[in-house]
Amino acid sequence: MRIDKFLTEMGICSRTEAAKAARIGGIAVDGKVVKKSDIHIDPNVNKITFLGREINYKKYTYIMLNKPDGYISATDDPREKTVLELLDDRHRRLGLFPCGRLDKNTLGLLILTNDGELCHKLLSPKHHVAKVYYFHSERMITDDDKKRLEAGVNLDGELTKPAKLELCDDKMSGRLTLTEGKFHQVKRMLEAVCNKITYLERVEFAGIPLDSSLERGQWRELTEAEENILKASGNPSAEK
Repeated sequence: MRIDKFLTEMGICSRTEAAKAARIGGIAVDGKVVKKSDIHIDPNVNKITFLGREINYKKYTYIMLNKPDGYISATDDPREKTVLELLDDRHRRLGLFPCGRLDKNTLGLLILTNDGELCHKLLSPKHHVAKVYYFHSERMITDDDKKRLEAGVNLDGELTKPAKLELCDDKMSGRLTLTEGKFHQVKRMLEAVCNKITYLERVEFAGIPLDSSLERGQWRELTEAEENILKASGNPSAEK
């Protein structure tokens, strides 16, 4: 891989900026300054330094974002604020995109990545990746409502997959676990039992809980352990 391509993929700079940095002696390979940015390197073997900072190679990036209200799950939009706008400049250059989506007014855990293959697997219906939502409803959820929601309700002529509903003592809030991701699914499921969502937050995705230390709009890269959980969820057969 060329040095300029490596630096671009790591979100450090553009190829033009890499060439300028090389000309002024700002790039080193294994401690030796190089004057050209088109030199080929092995990012898994060579130590690359850019303007005095060592750049570690990572093929894919995985980010946990605590999505705030009013942002859409998209990479670009001419009218709305997108979740990518919450990232810093370097991470915005990495080609990240939301793994799945949360509605504009839904809060909580959203995974951003540039690993398209894993994202496709995580969102594939055949893998049944669990998503957990905490919600408040407009009125109390009866025992009959709970049975219907867990067994599956009719949305546009199709039954939702079996779900798990854990209600709080007030019977107007709780945690709903789904293994699919239909459009506005949680809101529509409550509407199917003549109720309405008044607050909705995703608190877990693919076995990874939302980091309680993250304020709304804050984010961090996944830990190695969390990355392994995410990859195992996308490749369930690998655990067998």
